[in-house]
Amino acid sequence: MNVVVIGAQWGDEGKGKMVDYFAAEAQVIVRFSGGANAGHTIVHGSEQFALHLVPSGVLYPDKIVVLGTGMVIDPIALFEELQMLADRGIDWHGRVLISDRAHIVLPRYRQIDLDMEAARKHPIGTTGRGIGVTYAMKASRDGVRLADLDDPDRLVNLSDEDRSFVDTWLPRLKPMSVDLTDYLSKHRNTYTLFEGAQGTLLDIDSGTYPFVSSGMSCAAGASAQGGIGPKALDKILGVFKAYSTRVGNGPFPTEFNEDSQSALCNFVRNTGREFGVTTGRPRRCGHLDLVALRYACLVNSLDALILTHLDVYDTLDTFEACVGYKINGKLIEHLPASIRDLEAAEPVLRTFRGWKKSLKEVRNFDDLPLEAKDYISFIEEFTETPIEIVSVGYDRKETIVRKSPWIRS
Repeated sequence: MNVVVIGAQWGDEGKGKMVDYFAAEAQVIVRFSGGANAGHTIVHGSEQFALHLVPSGVLYPDKIVVLGTGMVIDPIALFEELQMLADRGIDWHGRVLISDRAHIVLPRYRQIDLDMEAARKHPIGTTGRGIGVTYAMKASRDGVRLADLDDPDRLVNLSDEDRSFVDTWLPRLKPMSVDLTDYLSKHRNTYTLFEGAQGTLLDIDSGTYPFVSSGMSCAAGASAQGGIGPKALDKILGVFKAYSTRVGNGPFPTEFNEDSQSALCNFVRNTGREFGVTTGRPRRCGHLDLVALRYACLVNSLDALILTHLDVYDTLDTFEACVGYKINGKLIEHLPASIRDLEAAEPVLRTFRGWKKSLKEVRNFDDLPLEAKDYISFIEEFTETPIEIVSVGYDRKETIVRKSPWIRS
C-alpha cells in the first residue's frame, strides 16, 4: 500500500511528526521533493531531531528511507545530517538510499542563488542554499544527477572546482545509489510512505507563484518524482495547522496585523514554536485560511486531512478562521491565481468558541471538548474532506487517530 503525506498550507504544518508516526507501520519511506531548504522537526521522548534532507522515518532502526528522484541533494548538508544522527545513536548505514536520478547541488549554486535574490526588485525570500538554481539547471538540462557522477561525458562542461567537488563525494554517494522505480517494484507488497516537503501553496505550479519553492510539493509529485505511477497511489493525506503560517515573502491574506494583533501573533508564534527549522526565522502567523485549505484539498485530491497544533488554541476564549475574501469590494470564495488579488484580499472571518481546556492528554476523538469538535466539524464541512487524525502535541503519543492511514478510503 502506498500512502502520501503532503503539506496543505505553506509548509511547516507538522508533516515530520506525522510521517514519523506513520512510519511505525511502514517498511519504506520515500521523500520525493525538495532539498536542504526544508526542515522537519521530530520529538521523540525528551529528544528533538531537526531533519532537512533525510526522510523522517530514519529514527526507526528497521526502516529503509529513500531520497527520491525529485530531490536536490547537497552532499555536504546530507552527510552533516547523517553524522548528527550517528552522533545521537541512530545507525543509518545501509538504510539511507538515494535515487540515482536525483540531482546534485554544486557549491557555486549557492552564490548564484544569493546573487539572483539580491538582484530582484521584489525578493522571494529564498534560503540561499542553491535549491532553486539546481532545479533551474535540471530544467535547462545542465544539471548533474547522482547517476552522472562517474560519467566523464556528462561532466565535461563542469568547472575544475565542480569536478573536484564531484570526485570528493562520489565514493560516499555511489554506494547509496538506487534505481528507485526498480526498487519500489521489488517492494510493491510493502507499506510505503511518500513524504512531501514544503506545502501545496509553495508548489511551483499550484502555489502562490512566484513566491514558491522550485520543486513539486503537491501530491502529484509523489508519483512524478517518487518512482511510481499515479494509479499506484492508494491514499493521499494533507497536513494543516489549526491556524496558518508562512515563511519568507509573498501574499498571506489571513496574516495577523502586527500592530493591532501583536499579542495574538506573539502568543501563537511562541506557543506553536513558529520559528524556521532551517533558518531560525520567526514565521508569519495568521488565522486558518479555509479558502486556501479547500483549494489544497481539491488540487491534491485529498482523501483526508490531518489537523495539527490544535492544542495551541487551548487557552483562548475565542478565535477566528477565514471563510472568504473581499477583493475590491467583491466576495471571493476561491483562491485566485493573481498575486495582486491575493495581496488585496481582506479575510472574511468567522468566530469560534474556545474550549479553555488542555488537549495534551486527549487520545480519543470523543473525549475532545465540544467546542474543539465543532471547529473540526466546520472545517470538514467547508472543505468537504474528513479529518482523520488530530495532533495535540509534538510527541508521537500526543495523537488522536480516528482512522488509520493504512486503511484504504
